[in-house]
Amino acid sequence: MTDSVLAQAFVYLCAAVVFVPIARRLGLGAVLGYLMAGIAIGPFVLGLVGTEGHQVMHFAEFGVVIMLFLVGLELRPALLWQMRRPMLRLGGVHVVLTSAVVAGAAMAIGVGWRPALALGMTAAMSSTAIVLATLGERGLLKTGGGQAALAVLLLEDIAVIPILAVFPLLADPALVTGAATAAAGRPAWQSAALLLAALAGVIVGGRYVVRPMFQFLARARLRESFTAAALMLVVGVALAMQQVGLSPALGTFLAGVLLAESEYRHELESDVEPFKGLLLGLFFISVGAQLDLGLIAARPLVIGGLVVAVMAIKATVLYTVGRSFGLDRPARWLMAVGLTQIGEFAFVLLTFGLTNHVFTPALVRLATPVVACSMVLTPLMFVALERWILPAVTDDAADRPADPIPAGDSAVVIAGFGRFGQVVGRMLRANGVSLTILDHDPETVEMVGRVGIKVYYGDASRAELLHAAGCARARLFVLAIDDHEMATATVRAVQHHFPHLVILARAHNRAHYFELKAMGVGIVHREQFAASFELGIDALRALGVRAYTAHRRAHAWRVHEQRVLDELADDWAADRTRYFARAKAALEEAERLLRAEDPGAIRDRDAAWDTAPRRADTSTDSTDGDSRD
Repeated sequence: MTDSVLAQAFVYLCAAVVFVPIARRLGLGAVLGYLMAGIAIGPFVLGLVGTEGHQVMHFAEFGVVIMLFLVGLELRPALLWQMRRPMLRLGGVHVVLTSAVVAGAAMAIGVGWRPALALGMTAAMSSTAIVLATLGERGLLKTGGGQAALAVLLLEDIAVIPILAVFPLLADPALVTGAATAAAGRPAWQSAALLLAALAGVIVGGRYVVRPMFQFLARARLRESFTAAALMLVVGVALAMQQVGLSPALGTFLAGVLLAESEYRHELESDVEPFKGLLLGLFFISVGAQLDLGLIAARPLVIGGLVVAVMAIKATVLYTVGRSFGLDRPARWLMAVGLTQIGEFAFVLLTFGLTNHVFTPALVRLATPVVACSMVLTPLMFVALERWILPAVTDDAADRPADPIPAGDSAVVIAGFGRFGQVVGRMLRANGVSLTILDHDPETVEMVGRVGIKVYYGDASRAELLHAAGCARARLFVLAIDDHEMATATVRAVQHHFPHLVILARAHNRAHYFELKAMGVGIVHREQFAASFELGIDALRALGVRAYTAHRRAHAWRVHEQRVLDELADDWAADRTRYFARAKAALEEAERLLRAEDPGAIRDRDAAWDTAPRRADTSTDSTDGDSRD
């Protein structure tokens, strides 16, 4: 262990480089990766850093300030107004009830009312970073439960302002020493007045100083100056708040909210984001380094009992709130299970409470592992939610029987009518082809039905539904299902029961393409390939290549791509090293063939498609033999 700031920074960064990618690969998220890194280098494992006197912590704590600024930038008034009702109803009631119940439980085990109330507000915070990332990865963010969880998280972000404002008022006079800051001896009413005055200064400055300053810098077109101004704003507001004895994070949060509708919001985000990610990572590493593993080992039942108790309280409150406001069973279970953890902002509040004499060091040492353990359990909670809870409580998807399908002689059966299937189906309908369309998503069935297209609900991998859909008499089967496993099961069912039926399939990527080809599906299209292919042609034309030249070259490249793809199918399954070597060689071959083309031989022929004058271009195109006047 060393006191050198460079040595400390090197140790922190090495730990982040090693542990964060591992945590991401395991599905645990970056925050937990930083915590594990801190635990590893902390005094209780490798002992590379200590728990006191970190010079790096001065930078790490600034990461929290930047985080609050960016959170404020995300809280656009338009978004807040759009979600005001679920935020105030679900989020507001949840924060108040959870704070009250946890505070009451803390007082019941002997904690004073001031730190108990602060602990209640701290426990009410859930992890915005972990929950939103997990919901997005699992495709649950757009569901009713996902939107309810988003509303609660937004309200919790807004609740940061009053929580940070209230904490100094909860300071225990017995913990305030003569060496405390000047604000410690200030009466509560003076602190509140200073808070209002400082916030008013931020509001006035943001309206009449900051925005004109950014307008001036934008006209100067100096990116370095804009980045410096963004950091100057964050540092300046934080310093002003610190000078009056208030939370720097509170001021920067409000500054972010004021600039959320600014035309410079995206520029500010892109300039400040890299600093936030690194510095906030250092903060979480320092939190991990301060986790007392000895305490956890010595009192496992106490720590485990507190984790279970807090998560149970939050789950009960969230489920009750969701039910009282009319959420369906899947939505309230998703919200209750997904938001049970205590969020990363709890580490900020614990540190802030310790600095402002709300918590004792012993209480913070006990609470910190409780917060970390609840976050570590979050991925496991989502696994349980998806595998056991949601299938058991989802009425529409689990219990709804397949729709009855009248007898008919449709030429084509389409399984899956999302974005991909709808394009195919609309084209076939426009050409007078009779269709029978199946989909396993009740919302898709209802939505498409509103525009006059009949879609039958059911699982296309079930033989009885395929028989009812008329697969015995159909000529083609179009597989356009989103779910990878269901698509594979459907192919097997069709091939087994209707071997005469020609299957045209959608593949999600190359791996899925190879899998479908190995199953004997003759015609497979990668879902995004066609759109990317057309965009490539437009890109060539935008660069000045003649229309026919662009299409001819793109077609030649596509023929080569398809031939190589089919040749590589066996290598993908048998030898990945050989696959990547041959794929690299094929890429180089395609580039060599197209570049070796003689432009003069086809110049006049390729000009036939261009009926309009060529667009202005200052570049020289030597590839299609076009001379510029």
